[in-house]
Amino acid sequence: MTTPISISRRQFVTGLASTTALSMIGAGNFARAAARSAQVYQPQPVLSGSTFKLDIGYKPVNFTGKARQAFAVNGSIPSPILRWKEGDRVTLDVTNHLAHDSSIHWHGMILPTNMDGVPGLSFAGIKPGETFRYQFDVNQNGTYWYHSHSGFQEQQGMYGAIVIEPREPAPYAYDREHIIVLSDWSDEDPLDVYANLKKSPHIYNIDERTVGDLAKDIQAKGLSKALKQRAMWNNMRMSDTDLSDVTGRTYTFLMNGETPASGWVGEFKQGEKILLRFINAAAMSFFDVRIPGLKMTVVASDGQYVQPVTVDEFRIGVAETYDVIVEPSSEQAYTLFCQAIDRSGYARGTLTPDPAMVPTVPEMDESPILTHADMGMAHGGHVMVGASGSACTPEHAEMGHCEMPKKVVQEFATGKAGYGTANSPSFNLIKMGPHIDMLADGAQYRLDDPGVGLRDNGRRVLSYADLFNLNPTLDPREPEREIELHLTGNMSRYMWSINGVKYADSQPLHMRYGERLRITLINNTMMNHPMHLHGVWSELETGDGNHIPRKHTVIVQPGSKISYLVTADAIGRWAYHCHLLYHMPSMFREVRIS
Repeated sequence: MTTPISISRRQFVTGLASTTALSMIGAGNFARAAARSAQVYQPQPVLSGSTFKLDIGYKPVNFTGKARQAFAVNGSIPSPILRWKEGDRVTLDVTNHLAHDSSIHWHGMILPTNMDGVPGLSFAGIKPGETFRYQFDVNQNGTYWYHSHSGFQEQQGMYGAIVIEPREPAPYAYDREHIIVLSDWSDEDPLDVYANLKKSPHIYNIDERTVGDLAKDIQAKGLSKALKQRAMWNNMRMSDTDLSDVTGRTYTFLMNGETPASGWVGEFKQGEKILLRFINAAAMSFFDVRIPGLKMTVVASDGQYVQPVTVDEFRIGVAETYDVIVEPSSEQAYTLFCQAIDRSGYARGTLTPDPAMVPTVPEMDESPILTHADMGMAHGGHVMVGASGSACTPEHAEMGHCEMPKKVVQEFATGKAGYGTANSPSFNLIKMGPHIDMLADGAQYRLDDPGVGLRDNGRRVLSYADLFNLNPTLDPREPEREIELHLTGNMSRYMWSINGVKYADSQPLHMRYGERLRITLINNTMMNHPMHLHGVWSELETGDGNHIPRKHTVIVQPGSKISYLVTADAIGRWAYHCHLLYHMPSMFREVRIS
């Protein structure tokens, strides 16, 4: 079996030079650029019906002033919007015009395993010059997306929106709809980005702490406390500003394929209810989304209806989708402002009744700082546990003195469906060694925590605790067993794993067909991880067993734990992985349902 992420250089366009972050553009230039963009912006192509022809090929692009070559579907970045109808059977003939293998994965779709589009698990991939026919029934509705699951092609332009019209009328009304696809583009070859991270994991961090920051800490906290905290981070070889592996130092953040300088433009009429379908199709970037001057009512998450909740802002993790309704009551233009989680840049667009009207672009928030809670230090603290149960320092780990027996899965007595489990993390599941630099000894459920950079910012921010299914839970059974998985890594070596075991050395996770089980994830790293289980729904336990929200991608915050229920109702081999593209090669498991 081949690995889901191949890093063979033959599979990528070579010769892409590195680039530095774009310089900041003044507000006046933004206004002029936005006005020009309003005249030339072309909507994304839309393909509707039940039969589709998709061609994967090369496309010249220039997002930064430098000509580059990207990968595109039907010559479009983002790829064409696909509009399906619930209940239809769709047929998609996908032809590969690249010089190497490719694929398309239908993210969030519940379909037969051989249609899932993961090379090495679902099928062999699409060879150069060949056509593969995807065909499956559409038994769901809502906002989803599709992307390549071969190499790092997703980073190079292969992603697009899917909108599925419901069989029954939606439980909310709207007058107009806009689809918002967020993404990140680098002029660098993705293989070079990955190699840079392996050599120097902090290479793209533009907010490393300085002497000036230390002076501010001393003034705010006192000399002793400031020096002690700085020493703690230095001893752990970690950074409290390390929120994103890849940042605006190399990324240009896009909205519907438009850069911040030009911006996407969507129109409305005063008094309309507008449905905005947000899709995070980025390779590595989380976005914090707000529309200054407008409230957003969240009506769906990952394509599934939720009980409406009105917010000022929400964080959308890689691969998530959110549908929101806005109601502009005045004849003015609004900025769709989507900051990267580390505040190294943003994507933006304009919602306006008149293309000549240009709104003010807000300043970005200050760069967030990670806290003890983000390291799982709420109770016991940050520890490294050795084979004898004694504390293991990073130095011991470096010398290989922290080895533990490998054990991938363990079952526990389970709590009531919808509420998670009170069990403490079981660190004996983890294979320890120099590839792990921390354990979250105090990992807790933090569903009501909007996340670093969004806490107490003066705005009403969505959290997972706000999500409840609009409809009753379809499978009300209590879980029969629990699988606990630890997300592990060593940032200084850029090594990622599950339970301390990388994908190449792992064994499949087995589920019995028809069983109801709980998966509990403990994040022992300082990074957010968007975990995506193919083939079945991940039913997030937010505190109401009767209205459990269904998701296809679940964000696990740094130093926290989270759980969801799974009904193993799809026989086959399925991918299960972190959706951060440069984590995926090793933070990956095969799931077998039989």
